[in-house]
Amino acid sequence: MHLALPRPHRDDVRIAVGGLLGGLVLWGLGLAMNPGRVLDGAWLLVPLVAMSGLELLRRTRPRTAVLLGTVALIADQFTRGSLATVLMFTDLMYAGALYGPPAMARRLPVVTGLLTVGATLGFLAWWRQPEAVLVGVATGLVSFGPAATGLLVRGHRDRAAAERLRAEQTALLAEVDRAQAVTAERARMARELHDMVANHLSAIAIHSTAALSIDDAATTRGALETIRENSVDGLAEMRRLIGILRDAGGDAEPVAAPTLDGLSALVDQARANGLDAESAVTGSVDGLPAPVELAAYRIVQESLTNALKHASPGPVTVEVDRTGEQVEVRVTSPFGDRDGPRAPGSGAGLVGMRERAALLDGSFSAGPEDSPAGPVWRVRAVLPLTRPAPLEGDLA
Repeated sequence: MHLALPRPHRDDVRIAVGGLLGGLVLWGLGLAMNPGRVLDGAWLLVPLVAMSGLELLRRTRPRTAVLLGTVALIADQFTRGSLATVLMFTDLMYAGALYGPPAMARRLPVVTGLLTVGATLGFLAWWRQPEAVLVGVATGLVSFGPAATGLLVRGHRDRAAAERLRAEQTALLAEVDRAQAVTAERARMARELHDMVANHLSAIAIHSTAALSIDDAATTRGALETIRENSVDGLAEMRRLIGILRDAGGDAEPVAAPTLDGLSALVDQARANGLDAESAVTGSVDGLPAPVELAAYRIVQESLTNALKHASPGPVTVEVDRTGEQVEVRVTSPFGDRDGPRAPGSGAGLVGMRERAALLDGSFSAGPEDSPAGPVWRVRAVLPLTRPAPLEGDLA
């Protein structure tokens, strides 16, 4: 099977051609590093050509390039020697630490460092002359120095790549957080819009249907009055919501969120829309956390809207009970067939009420139940005033 060598990088080709041409120029000028060696004449071209060919593998096959380059450098010592061959070998050592496998990059400076120390001590023991130290210095310059430099550059590149990856991950997490925040804000806006406007629009739909179906001037006039009142109130609520969403100036006063103090007005409005509604508050509702008070108010408001749209004729009761560290909201309305006009429902109201309770770590239930007065539809929400502390495992 034919094994194709990887295509060399264009920079490696430039280095190989430049090293070969430089060596040929030095040879043509008669410049040599080791005059009088065993192999004289043009023999120095053999390791020169071999070393320039290995430069093509410096990036794709660094281990092979270093091993064969060492053999070529040793062979060069038996010729007149070329400076270009030595310089290309130092480049192979640098590339081996920079582009080689991680294990090779770590071991190459260690091996060349030991080789430098061994060469220094060996030649000192053999020659017993101070000049032997120069051999060790030369060995370190062509082997240990390039390998250590390549390892340092590789470390900087790896750290830079890790920082880029960390920055990309941080940006990705920030984008996920932003998307989640936008989704949560849209859901909150949808709940507010539904709870504020649906009550008025439901009353308008029911009374306009009654006005169209009953040919009576007094009934029509009463329906139109109710429609006008709900239109004005709905418009005011829409303006309030727009005021919250618009980026108002610093001098604009903040718009107050509805509280349970307005529960009686909410029930009075339900009566004006045709419901037989009553309310009862047990326990003190003063000083409730704003999110809890807003959620309780909106749950009552949506429950009354649903009763207006779907409930059978009969009393509708609203009960708010504060006991200990929780507030319980109960809204009960007659359940069964309805003869009068109905307003269409989408189910978004129940979803919104359940979401409001879940955001406060509370509970929510809605459905038909039996009672002494007959079948009823009961909405029940329990809203804790304080959130439970996270478990130890949640903090890990």
